Amino acid sequence: MNVKNSYLMDAYSRQEISFTSGSGIRLWDNNGVEYIDAISGVAVTSLGHSHPEIASAIAEQASQLMHTSNLFKIDWQERLGEKLCSISGMERAFFCNSGAEANEAALKLARLHANANNVFDPVVVVMEGSFHGRTLATLSATGNPAVHSGFSPLVPGFMHIPFNDIESIHRLADQVPNIVAVLVEPVQGEGGVKAASQEFMQTIQHLCHDKNWLFMVDEVQTGMGRTGAWFGHQNVDVEPDVITLAKALGNGFPIGACLARGNAAKLISPGKHASTFGGNPLACRVGCSVVDIMERDKVPDNALIQGKRLLQGLKAELGHHPEVIAIRGEGLMIGIELSYPCESLVQRALTEHKILINVTRKNIIRLLPPLICNENETDEIVARVSDLVRTTNRH
Repeated sequence: MNVKNSYLMDAYSRQEISFTSGSGIRLWDNNGVEYIDAISGVAVTSLGHSHPEIASAIAEQASQLMHTSNLFKIDWQERLGEKLCSISGMERAFFCNSGAEANEAALKLARLHANANNVFDPVVVVMEGSFHGRTLATLSATGNPAVHSGFSPLVPGFMHIPFNDIESIHRLADQVPNIVAVLVEPVQGEGGVKAASQEFMQTIQHLCHDKNWLFMVDEVQTGMGRTGAWFGHQNVDVEPDVITLAKALGNGFPIGACLARGNAAKLISPGKHASTFGGNPLACRVGCSVVDIMERDKVPDNALIQGKRLLQGLKAELGHHPEVIAIRGEGLMIGIELSYPCESLVQRALTEHKILINVTRKNIIRLLPPLICNENETDEIVARVSDLVRTTNRH
């Protein structure tokens, strides 16, 4: 199709390549050319493309029942809620269709928490460099001025502090009496694959418990095994009040979830929040299949093992490259920070090295391969990405 004649809004800077099929970590375009997918649809297809059990679950459920609305009990929703609460330590689940919606639900919990405690000008503490979605509230929570451009006035009630800055959050706690919640990513993905320190996360947890704030963790990208644990916050030994999920939960089928425990789990009552499509039988059956497969095949463990191999391999190949500033990551969530803007490498990776990568913050290559990759596939990613960086002549 001639893109110049497209009827689509110009919302994306798309590559010209169009993919027609996939299997595991491989994709094929409409000319039959094979590629390695090292971004998983931005941390979505963590079980790989065309997983036979996921495809079977979708086909079988679609032939039985896809949607009834939340006016009725949905058995698959009940099952998925139980599974997610079991692996997360949460008590209640609300289902929606995306990560932005999951974070919207969390922010509404913060407002309900404020109202219940007679705080009428509530503030949610969020991080510089964060990304929480593109609805007006989640965009306002996001700590990246570039995504705010053109959308003023932003939703009020957010205060941004530097990520991993313990002194800043202590200062806010002393100076701002109307804080009701903190929303933080265990690893900032769009922010450059930067992990929250254990001390920072535990400081937040302590302040939240001491001040009666909600401790809310955005696991939309880090959740479901991506960082080598079921959830990224488990790597730093904290227990949040609210967790948001999406992306890998449906392996490509749209689904999001907001999980809560304690008082946060009791804030929503009929009429306070809803979703027409959220938690329908089809989406929740897919989610159940994803959790079952990940448990059976120990997918988070594989992400931890292959993530270490990928990180070590990249450091061995590129650690002494003069234009590589840093190589960092958690599980199969890797960032390669370069000394120059490298957005053009996305196209070069596709056309010359047949690998899908992503660039964030203009100069950081982000790798998010499927969590099912094996040693040979991990080594192949190392080889192709290393060759890409080494053969780039930015002059």
